[in-house]
Amino acid sequence: MSRHEDYAYEDEQGEHTGARLLREVLEVAILTLLFFGVVRLLVQNYRVDGPSMQRTLYTNEYILVDKATYYFHSPERGDVIVFQAPSNPSQLSIKRVIAVPGDTITLTATTVSVNNYTLNEPYISTLKGDSQNPVIVNQKLGDDQYYVMGDDRIPSAGSDSRSPTIGTIPRPYIVGKAVLVFWPLSAFHFISSYDEIFSKVPNP
Repeated sequence: MSRHEDYAYEDEQGEHTGARLLREVLEVAILTLLFFGVVRLLVQNYRVDGPSMQRTLYTNEYILVDKATYYFHSPERGDVIVFQAPSNPSQLSIKRVIAVPGDTITLTATTVSVNNYTLNEPYISTLKGDSQNPVIVNQKLGDDQYYVMGDDRIPSAGSDSRSPTIGTIPRPYIVGKAVLVFWPLSAFHFISSYDEIFSKVPNP
């Protein structure tokens, strides 16, 4: 092989090596984007802002939101959900589902009832028998309506379904189910849906 041919062969090999390296970099970049895209479809984080979910959640806690669960079944009573505010879809909020489509929810000053069953709510910050609802409600929910309330009942009244500016939450506005607090580590815990409470609610 001549010296000229040697140079040509080396140049060709160099070009092939560079092209292969570029292709591998692009493959890794595309796979990384796909991975994070899929993860984003399934889970996301959310920072708690405000006292409306105390004693369950506190300001500046970070929670993991499971978006995949609701691909397979609808939100259930007791679930803590992250949702878009119907009046401002760019704003996310977090509350507990109290009643689901078809339910009748009844609020008095001191009690919450679903389908004529009065809930015993250990997760709320209000003491039993104390006033917790500034509005009286007796409402049957439509096919696509979820009634949500904050666990800290008095301060959350203006930011949950009791507020006329919020109202019931349509299913398409629900982002996912809050499953655990992961930051700060000292606050790490799974978020209970209190199935033992809400399973006693009769079907409508």
